[in-house]
Amino acid sequence: MGLHPLEFSECYLDSPGFRDKIKAHEAELDKTNRFIKELYKDGKNLINATKQLSQAQRKFAQCLGEFQFEYIGDAKTDDEKCIDESLQEFSAFLINLEDQRELMMRNITETLMKPLEKFRKEQLGSAKAERKKYEKETEKYYTSLEKLLNLSAKKKEPQLQEADVAVEVMRKHFQEESLEYVCKLQEIQERKKFECVEPMLAFFQTVFTFYHQGFELANDFDHYKRALQINIQNTRNRFEGTRSEVYELMKKIKEAPQEYRQTSPISSEGYLYVQEKRPPPFGSSWVKRYCTFVKEQKLLHMITYDPKSGGKFGETESVTLKSCVRKMTDTLDRRFCLDIEITDRPGIVLTVQALSEDDHKFWMQAMGGKEPVRYLGRTYSKERGIDAQLDEVGVNFVRNSINAVETRGINDQGLYRVVGVSSKVQKLLSLMIDEKDSDVDLAACEEWDVKTITSALKLYLRSLPEPLMTYGLYKEFIVPAKSGSPEARVEAIHCLVHKLPERNREVLCLVTKHLANVAAHSKQNLMTVANLGVVFGPTLMRPEEETVAAIMDLKFQNIVVEILIEQHEKIFGDVPSPSSAISPLAPTRQSKKQSRQSRPLAVYNPQVLDIHTVSPSSESVSLTPDEASLGSNESVSSQSSTASNSETPPEKTRSTHGNTLPISNPQNSGVCTAMASWISPSESDAQGEEPPTAAAGGQEDKPAESVTLMKAKAVYPCEAEHDSELSFQVGAIFHAVTLSREPGWLEGELEGKRGLIPENYVEIL
Repeated sequence: MGLHPLEFSECYLDSPGFRDKIKAHEAELDKTNRFIKELYKDGKNLINATKQLSQAQRKFAQCLGEFQFEYIGDAKTDDEKCIDESLQEFSAFLINLEDQRELMMRNITETLMKPLEKFRKEQLGSAKAERKKYEKETEKYYTSLEKLLNLSAKKKEPQLQEADVAVEVMRKHFQEESLEYVCKLQEIQERKKFECVEPMLAFFQTVFTFYHQGFELANDFDHYKRALQINIQNTRNRFEGTRSEVYELMKKIKEAPQEYRQTSPISSEGYLYVQEKRPPPFGSSWVKRYCTFVKEQKLLHMITYDPKSGGKFGETESVTLKSCVRKMTDTLDRRFCLDIEITDRPGIVLTVQALSEDDHKFWMQAMGGKEPVRYLGRTYSKERGIDAQLDEVGVNFVRNSINAVETRGINDQGLYRVVGVSSKVQKLLSLMIDEKDSDVDLAACEEWDVKTITSALKLYLRSLPEPLMTYGLYKEFIVPAKSGSPEARVEAIHCLVHKLPERNREVLCLVTKHLANVAAHSKQNLMTVANLGVVFGPTLMRPEEETVAAIMDLKFQNIVVEILIEQHEKIFGDVPSPSSAISPLAPTRQSKKQSRQSRPLAVYNPQVLDIHTVSPSSESVSLTPDEASLGSNESVSSQSSTASNSETPPEKTRSTHGNTLPISNPQNSGVCTAMASWISPSESDAQGEEPPTAAAGGQEDKPAESVTLMKAKAVYPCEAEHDSELSFQVGAIFHAVTLSREPGWLEGELEGKRGLIPENYVEIL
């Protein structure tokens, strides 16, 4: 029902009901005032956003207008000229459209924003002023009335009469003010219907006018658009003909590249990498240069130019060639190299590298290159792979490496981030693993520096046939890192670590204990737990298949390793209890919110609980109909979004009117199994049937007269995010625990308050 009309006659009675009606009218005007303020604010935001859009469109139009196409050749076709001018036409079209948009914004300000604000300030503001005046007159009248009634009857008659007259005047004034206020309230209630809606109508008219202007501009643009499409098609057709010729020429060059490469009969050109030697600490570097060799003078001109660096020209150098000899790979670990002896610098040999084998032959032929007189040096061989196994030799190497690092380099900056020389790392790992030299004490051997040892340890762990944390448990380790509270993550990883093979768990314990020690010295070595997680995440665990999805999980690998380092003593020091081994992850805050969304409308019918799953200490009480209605209006099989990856009891199903409904056991082993069925209100009324109940032991369904209540104990702390939830600490005891309407939640009492409890945060007593 709407607002009650305010009768003028009630102003004289001033009854409690009349005052209540006035409050309802005042509340409605307050709501209208808030609505207009919010609408005004949103309108301002809309105008500002549209202005920003307009500015962006104008900037886009300006960019189009300023750009000019450059064409190959010295002349343009008519079609190319039209295409070149098209960007300016597009720019003009957009600017015209934005002019119309600005006009729309000005109209919206005049037709919507100002009238609404005027109504709010003048009408609602005057009502607020009248309200204050009415309240003030009310207080004055009733105060004077109380004083009059408190006057002693023994006062003189003239005094009493004077007081009566004064109160009577004040009463009339109060009643007049009441009449005016009531009239004002009802006037504004009626006025707001057109004062608010009429500006809205003007707003939409302005918007539609803008769109109509856009339609007119599109019609005007249509003729130019059709002409431009013809120009574009003509240009495309010419391009197709030109491209076929270009491809034919390219095909010929591909078939005989050397014939087309020789740009001049007297010179040869191309890129060469030139070795530039530096002082001993810095070694040498290879610089890309564009070289031109003039055969007759034997001059080699070299220009430093690298396309990757933006195509900037560097220094130019010219040398006179004396001889050219192919360089063998046994003296330099690079292919396609030439040694050039220079006439200008006796005794100086310039080493250059061609880009390929064919390029190497090209330069040998151009410079008159020769083969070396004899072959000196060792035969080059590839580094062979390391046969890393998680055996006694491997474990001893891990212990040896950790001891060396903690003895000699625990405070080295960038420990495990700074890598060693690859050849030394391979040599050390080959010595310790392949040759099984267990007599080498790395802590006392100064031959191997710390960064070589740390790199060898990481390489050994990465080279294992299977990572320490195994392929089989990879996904299970990732799950807790993606969800759950910090405490739940630790519990889950604690359980999973003890599922690892004994040797894997032993080595993982050694490594994480060592990393915890490294992190303890982070002020010196700068390797925090987070940094170590980044380094060792992909080293200790990795998926069996390399996919994009697996790469996206890399950050979660780091989280798991961080937990192993921070909680090392708990995870490896204690064996997880059986209850924690099957305890699911505590739901995240997000999942708690999601569980309340989009619940279907249905009638919940409480059913008989499975008494066999409840301990004898459970409390059993009869519920009133109101209490019994507290159930789930979603399928009980719905699980929290952060369900544990521990084993889940098998689903039970029952048929209701031909529909099979899944009903899952709660994951907490002590939580009783609840059978629930659903029928819509219309179906129940139409059939006139009692809701069916769960059958137990093959017996007929019977209506439930009582529901078994339970006690529960909190195993995780929880802070309520909603008035309907309970906040509690670990160890809190809940009474009268039942299933809730929220999937994955229970209802219970704590300290006299009843509310929702996350099912996975508690265990049934």
